[in-house]
Amino acid sequence: QAQVRESGGGSVQAGGSLRLSCTASAWYVCLAWFRQAPGQEREGVASVNKFGTTKYGDSVKGRFTISLDHDKRTLYLQMDSLKPEDTAIYYCAVPRYESACSSGDGLLPQSVAIWGQGTQVTVSS
Repeated sequence: QAQVRESGGGSVQAGGSLRLSCTASAWYVCLAWFRQAPGQEREGVASVNKFGTTKYGDSVKGRFTISLDHDKRTLYLQMDSLKPEDTAIYYCAVPRYESACSSGDGLLPQSVAIWGQGTQVTVSS
């Protein structure tokens, strides 16, 4: 069964850093990170394809960096300059279409075919 699994969440003070990892059961061309805060809709954080094309949500541009080690089937999200509003459950995801990462559709929840179980990130002020 195709799946992805996140790790690396935790608690950090504002201004700190965390790195999330996601290990996939297969070699996917396009992967993404989403997050969902309590009472809010799930939003796209960043996406990347095996060719290095990246897209970021406006709220994380310049602070978060997504990367993919395709050979290791592992996706990363380096989160720097964290803010309390970054507190959320972070999900690794595989969009349904490989082209989603280049078109920008990879940041839309409705484009996702496979979701991870999520990992909690808490940023305190």
